[in-house]
Amino acid sequence: MAAKVIRVAVVEDDGEIRELLRSMLMRAGQLQVVGTYPDADAYLEAVERILPDVVLMDIGLPGMNGIECVRQAKPRLPSVQYLMSTVFESPAYIHQALCVGATGYLLKNAEPEEIIAAVRDIHAGGSPMSPPIARLVVASFQHQSEREIQDHMLTEREKGVLDQLANGLMYKEIAAKAGISTETVRKHVRNIYEKLQVKSRMEAVRKVYPGR
Repeated sequence: MAAKVIRVAVVEDDGEIRELLRSMLMRAGQLQVVGTYPDADAYLEAVERILPDVVLMDIGLPGMNGIECVRQAKPRLPSVQYLMSTVFESPAYIHQALCVGATGYLLKNAEPEEIIAAVRDIHAGGSPMSPPIARLVVASFQHQSEREIQDHMLTEREKGVLDQLANGLMYKEIAAKAGISTETVRKHVRNIYEKLQVKSRMEAVRKVYPGR
């Protein structure tokens, strides 16, 4: 049985890149480019007519960006798989793109073979990502997991004390705000240090709040 042809659309504002992608995909075999579009509005107008399987979607489009385009398009044809193509190595962009329904994320410096493989992979149920993007995603999950583990280690009172330490308050100020004695604050701080295995306020704050 012949392999199913994958219907691919390209949304890219740079005309030269758009044509290079079209030509590359058409030469690959078993890939059919059903449309190329310079902006989100043109794609959204055509999507229910062309019925793509996979869309190579640039994020930095003029007007509506690629993330918003996916957010609007995904509910209309939920089976379409969106492979974001961008120069942005930003955790915020990655998170937003995945949240609105994208299932792959490639940097624009990806080699042609990597792009073709990613289109086939995403159509087969995978979630292809350029290596630098994959590392950012893993690091983000690790930080979130670490934060959740550390949160579970601390009591609610200890979390409150640590939050105040992170905000730069002194022991006396924390005691006054919480309605407890300064010595009680010291005991909480000692417990926090012991549970987190740190020796200073700065170490504790950095361990629980990696971005601070």
